[in-house]
Amino acid sequence: MPTRNVVLSDHQHKLVEGLVQSGRYQNASEVLREGLRLIEERERVEQAKLKALKQAARQGWADVSAGRFADVADDQLDDFIGQLGRRAASKVNSAA
Repeated sequence: MPTRNVVLSDHQHKLVEGLVQSGRYQNASEVLREGLRLIEERERVEQAKLKALKQAARQGWADVSAGRFADVADDQLDDFIGQLGRRAASKVNSAA
């Protein structure tokens, strides 16, 4: 396993030491590996969100190109968004 030297702030050092002293982790390496696992998971989640957002954008543009959209006046936008939210909530509640 490769070895790395890292520089920690005083706060980070105290955090690592506290976690080890609590018995939750055997040593500083375990603490740092757990931190890296959490970063890896966060990155995976963010990539999944970005992929879903890109897909939704593609679908939205396809809908616009096919004429499936509503033209809403600025002064009616809040009401329109509220209606969409209520419809979405209704679908979620009926599926549960």
